[in-house]
Amino acid sequence: MSEMEFEKFSVDPAARQMLVQAKKIGYLTSFDRAKAQEPKCKFGNTGICCRICMQGPCRIIPQKLGANKGICGAQDYTIVARNTVRLIAGGAAAHSDHGRHIATTVLHVAEGHAKDYKITDEAKLMKVAERIGIETAGKSANEVAKGVATEALKDFGRQENTPCTWTKTTITEGRKQKFYDTAIMPSSINGSIAELLHQTHVGNDSDPVNIIFGGLKAALSDYDGMQLATDLSDVLFGTPVPVISEANLGVLDPEMVNICVHGHNPLLSQIIVSVAREMQEEAKAVGSKGIKLSGICCTGNEVLGREGIAIATNFATQELAIMTGLVDAIVVDVQCIMPSLRSLSECFHTKVVTTMPISKIPGSYHVEFDEEHAVESARTIIRLAIETFKSRDPNKVNRPDLKNKVIAGFSLEAILDIFGSVNAEHPVSVLTDAIKTGEIKGVALFCGCNNLKGVHNQNHLGLAKKLAANDVFMISTGCAGQAYAMDGLLTHEAVEAYAGLGLKKFLQRIGEKANLKTELPLIFHMGSCVDNSRASNLLTLMAQELGVDTPAVPFVASAPEPMSEKAVAIGSWNVAMGIPVHIGVIAPVTGSDLVHGVLTKIAKDVFGGYFIMETDYEKAAKKLLAALDERAWKFRVRSEAIAKYATNE
Repeated sequence: MSEMEFEKFSVDPAARQMLVQAKKIGYLTSFDRAKAQEPKCKFGNTGICCRICMQGPCRIIPQKLGANKGICGAQDYTIVARNTVRLIAGGAAAHSDHGRHIATTVLHVAEGHAKDYKITDEAKLMKVAERIGIETAGKSANEVAKGVATEALKDFGRQENTPCTWTKTTITEGRKQKFYDTAIMPSSINGSIAELLHQTHVGNDSDPVNIIFGGLKAALSDYDGMQLATDLSDVLFGTPVPVISEANLGVLDPEMVNICVHGHNPLLSQIIVSVAREMQEEAKAVGSKGIKLSGICCTGNEVLGREGIAIATNFATQELAIMTGLVDAIVVDVQCIMPSLRSLSECFHTKVVTTMPISKIPGSYHVEFDEEHAVESARTIIRLAIETFKSRDPNKVNRPDLKNKVIAGFSLEAILDIFGSVNAEHPVSVLTDAIKTGEIKGVALFCGCNNLKGVHNQNHLGLAKKLAANDVFMISTGCAGQAYAMDGLLTHEAVEAYAGLGLKKFLQRIGEKANLKTELPLIFHMGSCVDNSRASNLLTLMAQELGVDTPAVPFVASAPEPMSEKAVAIGSWNVAMGIPVHIGVIAPVTGSDLVHGVLTKIAKDVFGGYFIMETDYEKAAKKLLAALDERAWKFRVRSEAIAKYATNE
């Protein structure tokens, strides 16, 4: 058995090494389970299997009389639309529940009930308060925080028909009007999700276009929850600034107690980082050299950006971290956690620790997290890891000695500070001017998951390298960002290796002015999944600087390997914002030509944004570059007309 055998599974050499080891010990990984699911059900794959009521499941066969509709008479387009928007509802629920936890904690800090937390970034707090209309003059930080958190919590359950605060205060006037005109402006996160589930109940809405508009309203609720989650996480824990770290399985240290934090909610992981610094001597007392933390998925991204904590791996390869034999405890909160971690841990010494009441794994350790005892919970978990270190079996240790340097921590504020070193009065103009002159073609956001319908990380890496060579400024979030981190693309060396001349010149020019301890990387890592809100805010600033609405901005988004319901929600609100959105899998919508056409074509006429479904990253790159070129060309024509005729028309 050799690594070459596993090239069809992953482009990551560390992952391939561990897959060889998995085969040796006879463990079936997520890669094996994905293969075992083939061939996929055609009905499910195309979205024409309906399980909404218990008369079914109904599977649509267009050519078969009687089977061309569901038992209730639902057509293929109704079924596909319902299935699609219910994915949006699930994603919006996940992101917004994350945001609700953060907002509740900020409120409790302000009221003096959460002693283990504090307001860390008062400047960000005041900035958010000003934006949403909370008075700050003469008030303490806690008083302002209470007002901000209270306003955030209103966005979840508002009964009156007024727009969600974090949506209406972060978008252009053009988008506001578009959302009002299409009746998708949300007034309540919880209400939008509940309304959508009601709308898609059996015997309710069968109009596919109306159903899709209901889905977009829930998607904007997802946007709202993400915006407030990012803002209030920064308030609690600090707004990220550029940091230097490392990524891939080689970050696990054989001489230290290794704790992996995994999931998406930073409320506990951030405390674990702080408490671990105080408990190094306890770890040394059992024969280790201390405690080493590393991250998986978006909890890892949160503590990477704020604390410089190393990244072990991303979603698809989370099992492989345990298989190194070096992870003493893996601490999980919510979302994207494979239940298989528990059964795998039985083959090693690793303790799997769940911490949230809505995310348990049978047989795992459970340390219930609550904000009033956060430090106490963190100490309990860390001591469990220290005790477990003593039972580590050296014969089972098999760690790929592979890791790469990482430059991360590019919050919007950090990016504007960098641009501000070139133009302090209009920082974002540094980016838009570079587009105007043709130095760069535009901006691409890379986000999303891993999806084992393809080769792990291949689309992420291949697409980014293609766009880099064509002078596109790139930002990233989530597991996409971790793919780049693991492969060494979040470095300046990657600029030299992959960037086109225009992008190189742009990054060098602003890097020389910026007061940083390191040179700028090829891709700016902006944070976790919820931090796609940072990318959207950059888009809005660009639109305002250019004097246009967001659909006119040379800005595209790509989820090269989308997997979760959250990815569907994120992609949908990006389309509503007017962005061409590439997804690297074929979504389960092809069972209806009508719905497929709405998402990939008609959406452009209504919102300016649309979906591009393309599994081949080289073809996807060409389509994204064409979208950027079209927008840049239209903008240049418009700018020339304004200059010539002194008109904005």
